Amino acid sequence: MNRFSELLPMIQNLAEKCTNNGHIDPELYDKYEVKRGLRYKSGRGVLTGLTEVGEVKSYTIDDGEMIPCEGKLYYHGIDIEQIVEGFTSEGRFGFEEVCYLLIFGEQPTDKELADFRELISEYRKLPTSFVRDIIMKAPSRDMMNTLARSVLTLYSYDERSDDTDIDNVLRQSLQLIALFPLLSVYGYHAYNHYQRGHSLFIHTPPSELSTAEAILYMLRPDTKYTELEAKLLDICLVVQAEHGGGNNSTFTTHVVSSSGTDTYSSVAASLGSLKGPKHGGANKKVVEMFTDIQQNVKNWEDEDEVREYLRKILDKKVFDKSGLIYGIGHAVYSLSDPRTTILKQYVGMLAKEKGTEKELALYQMVERIAPELLKEKRNRPVSANVDFYSGFVYRMLGLPLELYTPIFAIARIAGWSAHRIEELMNSSKIVRPAYKNVAKHTAYIPMQERKNN
Repeated sequence: MNRFSELLPMIQNLAEKCTNNGHIDPELYDKYEVKRGLRYKSGRGVLTGLTEVGEVKSYTIDDGEMIPCEGKLYYHGIDIEQIVEGFTSEGRFGFEEVCYLLIFGEQPTDKELADFRELISEYRKLPTSFVRDIIMKAPSRDMMNTLARSVLTLYSYDERSDDTDIDNVLRQSLQLIALFPLLSVYGYHAYNHYQRGHSLFIHTPPSELSTAEAILYMLRPDTKYTELEAKLLDICLVVQAEHGGGNNSTFTTHVVSSSGTDTYSSVAASLGSLKGPKHGGANKKVVEMFTDIQQNVKNWEDEDEVREYLRKILDKKVFDKSGLIYGIGHAVYSLSDPRTTILKQYVGMLAKEKGTEKELALYQMVERIAPELLKEKRNRPVSANVDFYSGFVYRMLGLPLELYTPIFAIARIAGWSAHRIEELMNSSKIVRPAYKNVAKHTAYIPMQERKNN
């Protein structure tokens, strides 16, 4: 028996002590009017700050009453649906353009966009031996942890690592936007080689590639991809680049930045938030859930059979027994998620190219049925969120499951950067909300008088 096995009973006993002493009476939250999750009972978020970067709209106020409406998402006041329609109709990739808009607050001209893309391309270079010395050593099975570790290590390579002047934070932010694809994909290749025994290859993307193209170029052994594949991945990056200041990882950016800490620590903290299955990790759960449905529903076209299996998921009888239909419902949106609306316009094209129309039909059936079932249980409207189709897109692109959440991070680092700069420019106070202590005051007990439990 090794030392860890010997310690296990002790840990279990301590865990039981934690469990027994850690519960707070749920009624106390109502008594002290605690806004759990920083939300009112209606679901509306508690106002904790101001931003110009992004806006999420899901309801209107009529005579003091919240009325659900079709979801809208704005980047610096511009409707995301108009943004996507604009760059796709004009035949270009949009992610770099959106990064510029989020950080600088205006749409770039042709020259400004070309210069910005050149700058991002120049920054798309890791320090000498970083891949060998950092990424390939102690590869993690979770790419979000690998990404966070790499970000924290970059601190040591930066001569102005702690400088929070805006010019320096901007430089750091642009470098991280450029490097996130490399850190994520190379981290996966290291894991795939050292942990799984597969071939190791490290491709350096040509400078003229967009972020979406660079990801596919680095990921695939033959570096090949179709124009439609890169286009769909680019749109996924665009719609996930920003989601207002209140989403968990961006709020983390504001909270941590308010302490005056460095950019690398702030971004690592936001990555830790995004990793959670209730946030950025949800797209993985959607794909895993559909794999389970496909394995257990004999006829994917039988609506009654699909409906019955979804009921079993809600009743915690099958899949992960969480009672959740992943990808359906959102903390803010109710009638529709504009990001889902955008992806649905294009996902059929890729399904046709990949020959996955039957699987797409199953997704569409679940998207229609699941809100009906959830409304029966919760009596409020819900709809498919962005994770519902983004995971399916990633699956059709052949992206490994381990990279689903890092792809989200590659997109969201743009929003985090814009919010960090905004926080540093406009806030002089550290974020410190109040917590009510509900433990009883007791006297100190001398050691010899304490009783063993």
